[in-house]
Amino acid sequence: MAAKPTAIIDIGSNSVRLVVYSGAQRVPFPIFNEKVLAGLGSGLAKTGAITPAARDKALQALKRFKLLVDHMGAATTHVVATAAARDASNGRELVADIRRLGLRCRVLSAEQEATLAGLGVISGIPDADGIAGDLGGGSLELVDVANGVASAPMSMPLGVLRVDAKGKRAREVLRQAVRGAGLTGSAKGRTLYLVGGSWRSLARIDMIATDYPLPIIHQYPMAPERAAELRRIVEPKDQRWTADIAPARLASSPAAAMLLAALVEELRPAQIMVSAFGIREGLLYSDLRARLRSLDPLTAAARELSTADRRVETLGDSLDSWIDGGFDDPPALRQIRLAACLLAHLAWQANPEFRADRAVEQALHANWVGIDARGRVMMAQALSTAFGRDKLPDPRLAGLCRPRDLLRAKQWGLAIRTAQRLSGGIKSVLHETRLLVRDGSLQLEVPHEEGDLVNDGVLRRLSRLAASMELKPQVRPN
Repeated sequence: MAAKPTAIIDIGSNSVRLVVYSGAQRVPFPIFNEKVLAGLGSGLAKTGAITPAARDKALQALKRFKLLVDHMGAATTHVVATAAARDASNGRELVADIRRLGLRCRVLSAEQEATLAGLGVISGIPDADGIAGDLGGGSLELVDVANGVASAPMSMPLGVLRVDAKGKRAREVLRQAVRGAGLTGSAKGRTLYLVGGSWRSLARIDMIATDYPLPIIHQYPMAPERAAELRRIVEPKDQRWTADIAPARLASSPAAAMLLAALVEELRPAQIMVSAFGIREGLLYSDLRARLRSLDPLTAAARELSTADRRVETLGDSLDSWIDGGFDDPPALRQIRLAACLLAHLAWQANPEFRADRAVEQALHANWVGIDARGRVMMAQALSTAFGRDKLPDPRLAGLCRPRDLLRAKQWGLAIRTAQRLSGGIKSVLHETRLLVRDGSLQLEVPHEEGDLVNDGVLRRLSRLAASMELKPQVRPN
């Protein structure tokens, strides 16, 4: 029986959102995601209170969300509110109204909000090392993330609904707060991680402006100097952006760009990276036991996907173990290779004419975390080669990898292809045979009594793999 889903209702200063998650605990998959731009924080800068119109719009959305969650049979529903409910003079009244709807609403403190945002970054980017900045409608949170820990959280009343695009006063408030917390230059040699819809929209604008070939926002990288450039080019009425960015997000983009440029100036990061994970994912991650937290999110998600049909025996792990004898890959590449093997098993269950398309699409565009654009392209190249295609669907994708990365991925693909022909997709064949590099040759060891497993098709694929590795192919009985 499938596990019941988990729901999170996030009541922010800009939007009210319901996300319902299912699947593996380490990387829960969003099966429903809906937001309403209620603008609870829109009146804070002028009156310090939530406007009646914003309150009514939020409550109407929450009534719908409550009904949906009940119908979905969610095992757990988390309801959290952030800066608007926390800072508004009538925030307590809003929370009381929410609780009367039958929703147990928890107002996060500024420190809790920052810490959960940091844990969200760590959940999606386990080796994160730097400062996470979560920009919402009512506040900007900063938290240090390193070694799997989120520490030294701080918050500033600098959300996109509270500042204007020029933001001279806002820049001064940010500068004083960062310096007062001793964070000036704290991202030197490290990364600034961007959390929140306003900054994700800003990154989407950058993707459009640079004609980026992979439409995946998670772990999208930007050079620090790009922040000042974005501030110059962002214009809500620019036709380049209006087709892809929601009007409300476009309207707040100049303020988001101004705050990013000011933050980069103070923190001096070596690079900027977007995180699709934030408070909601941090909340789920905070509830996990240490053993589950330690799992690699990429391979955990790939394994969950490849074993969704429990009637089909999983081959991915055995396939990766067989390939491992021919390669001396570091741990980071082994994780990408294992994920590719798990997806190869999944694609083998598809119509033969569409296996390559399905595998490459999954590698490039599925909801993976714990992997950057380079890793996605390597998975796609390995799977494209494994199913008989050497070329990627878009030649621009090759520019996201080094040539040696693409070569290694092709070699994995050729190894997967060899293993598939040798084994016929049967685990026991992979367990009884062995691939290894020895004395300048790529050797395939096969039990003496099962030598007939090696036919001309196997030899052709082994020879092509060996040639790509500049080795000689050899079949040896064992």
